[in-house]
Amino acid sequence: MNKILVIGAKGMLGRDLIPELRISFPEDDLLEWDMDEIDIRKKGETIEKIESVQPTVLINVAAYTDVDGCESNLQEAFLVNSEGMSHIAQGARRCGARAIYLSTDYVFDGKKNSPYIEEDSPNPLNTYGHSKLKGEEVTLALGEKGLVVRTQWLYGLYGKNFVTAILKQVKEKWKAPEANRRLTIVDDQIGSPTYTVDLSQAIVRLVQRKASGIFHVTNQDTCSWYEFGKTILKFLDIQGIDVVPISSSQLNRKAPRPLYSVLSSEKLRREIGFRLRPWTEALKDFLERLLKSGGWTG
Repeated sequence: MNKILVIGAKGMLGRDLIPELRISFPEDDLLEWDMDEIDIRKKGETIEKIESVQPTVLINVAAYTDVDGCESNLQEAFLVNSEGMSHIAQGARRCGARAIYLSTDYVFDGKKNSPYIEEDSPNPLNTYGHSKLKGEEVTLALGEKGLVVRTQWLYGLYGKNFVTAILKQVKEKWKAPEANRRLTIVDDQIGSPTYTVDLSQAIVRLVQRKASGIFHVTNQDTCSWYEFGKTILKFLDIQGIDVVPISSSQLNRKAPRPLYSVLSSEKLRREIGFRLRPWTEALKDFLERLLKSGGWTG
């Protein structure tokens, strides 16, 4: 019997990953840890706790993901995203466990203008990207027992994300006078919205195949944040809101973002025989799930 340890189990991805692991590994022992069980910022504690349970597979989906917040809290960003993973990797090494690390498209600068493949050289534009790249490096140092999964534009039922942020703004705009029902969304950043359920299914496949190295995993097809937002409103038949495209520079955010950070998932299809569905199909399923859960009442 294998023992699978998930760190960050109560986060947006973790909460969708756990059920998928239970379905695919019904005979295995599944441990769900979050901040109450382990503080990955503390080296000794992290290594000791991992050693105490002797996992065979260790999946780290815990992260400091506030991109702009990372610019103001550089030390915390690296402590969680890179040093935290270093501590986990050391624990995994002592147990002989395979370690999986979730990373991001933000390790790239977005200047390629065609989908990034796993062999492309990273060049982060912001602190978040730099901290995640360091986490990748310590994971890959595990050799055949280290796996980095890069993904992007995540949304799911159990956490803050672009979809829920847009719907929250819609509710606020409806309270405003009709002339002020205007929603501005960036239209010069291009990526692939990725549903946490679909990503979880891909992670399961990678675990089953004992994959190592780097894999890019996103839903198929691409769009801008503006197109993503318009599609959300269209699928929910939300009317009376004027959606206006703006440039990234107009937002004046602390952290610069790559303008084109599309990740090619061709390696996943070629080596694992699996690909995620188009993002529009995944979004429809998510919105239906959101409606059933009462997360959106219109």
